[in-house]
Amino acid sequence: MKEKVIGETPRGVTRLTPIAPRLTPIASRLSPHASHLTELPPLALYVHIPWCLKKCPYCDFNSHELKDELPEAAYIDAVLGDLEQALPAVWGRRLASVFIGGGTPSLFSPAAIERLLSGIRAALPLNPYTEVTLEANPGTFEADKFRVFRDLGINRLSLGVQSFNPEHLAALGRVHTSDEAKRAIEFAAKNFDNFNLDLMYALPRQTLAQALADIDTALGYTPPHLSAYHLTLEPNTLFHRYPPPLPDDDLAADMQEAIEEKLSAAGYGHYETSAFARPGREARHNVNYWEFGDYLGIGAGAHSKISFPDRIVRELRHKQPRAYMESVAAGAHIIERHEVDDASRPFEFMMNALRLTGGFPTALFAERTGLPITAIARELAVAEERGLLERDHVTTRPTLRGQRFLNDLLQIFLEDGAAPRAP
Repeated sequence: MKEKVIGETPRGVTRLTPIAPRLTPIASRLSPHASHLTELPPLALYVHIPWCLKKCPYCDFNSHELKDELPEAAYIDAVLGDLEQALPAVWGRRLASVFIGGGTPSLFSPAAIERLLSGIRAALPLNPYTEVTLEANPGTFEADKFRVFRDLGINRLSLGVQSFNPEHLAALGRVHTSDEAKRAIEFAAKNFDNFNLDLMYALPRQTLAQALADIDTALGYTPPHLSAYHLTLEPNTLFHRYPPPLPDDDLAADMQEAIEEKLSAAGYGHYETSAFARPGREARHNVNYWEFGDYLGIGAGAHSKISFPDRIVRELRHKQPRAYMESVAAGAHIIERHEVDDASRPFEFMMNALRLTGGFPTALFAERTGLPITAIARELAVAEERGLLERDHVTTRPTLRGQRFLNDLLQIFLEDGAAPRAP
């Protein structure tokens, strides 16, 4: 989704960009000023820390290889200044979750993370059960450092493992070894009540047996949450310019099905396209994205979606860390701001909500978009007729076919009834 969702983003899913002119048929069915939100959705906070030890060849996120000294103090100054300037738009709203992502946030010192969390708590109310996630690279793991992170209030750790196979780690350009990943996971399992492991499949020269071996190794640590991403070649990456030898589509599909079966047998619910969790351990932060909730994004390149009773606003910050830090003081760090018009809301809602394998409560569409479900009655009927979606008076959800051909399902809501045929 090229409005990029931050935090454990499914890297392997083809993303679609909303194209307003193609939504004209839906727009023609809406009366002027049709939408109005009677209740604001939950609010999440995303903090982007953009530096990595090394830029991975498959990564199209806003991450920058660290070449000089890490400007911790200046960057935290900027992020907290960004938050302060954003407060009028979210004043009085309680945070449902906090996600510190990147980049590699675990490069920052405990002192910097403490200052960040203190600033967040001073600005916006949290409760004792708010999910606070920190993304971490096993190559930056230090037991004492991560123990302090836990004591500061980080209650969920997300480890970017990707693979346990040394050959595949090298092919992916990862800076950590298999042993380092295992040590980090062992620590997480003993010291964090909640943690996630990121894995990838359909890797260069990977076999089905190797993909399942990675899953078996991960299951040995009984993680509460596991993400399994299909590697795809994203534009503006080294892999896109110089494609490695990847498994063909049939083998990749076999890997996906075998992984889903293995995780299901192990007691993990497949609740989102690339996410699996033990009961009650779904990522609250990510579920809020998929349910078209609000999120305030602060930091270089961060996106925001903020709802008001009469409008929904999206924002984008400066992507380059230096430009971002220099522009915050002048209040010029937001380089794009636009309202999500009524015609765009149905597609944007569906682009998120249909990633949830269980779908969404049908009433949520009106609650989050301010539009009646009848605004997309024609599209729903087409999707249902093609076997991509099923619904009743309570729930709307993708079928298994709809999950497998999600882009085709989404395309129906991007165009009028003449959407492309599902394969």
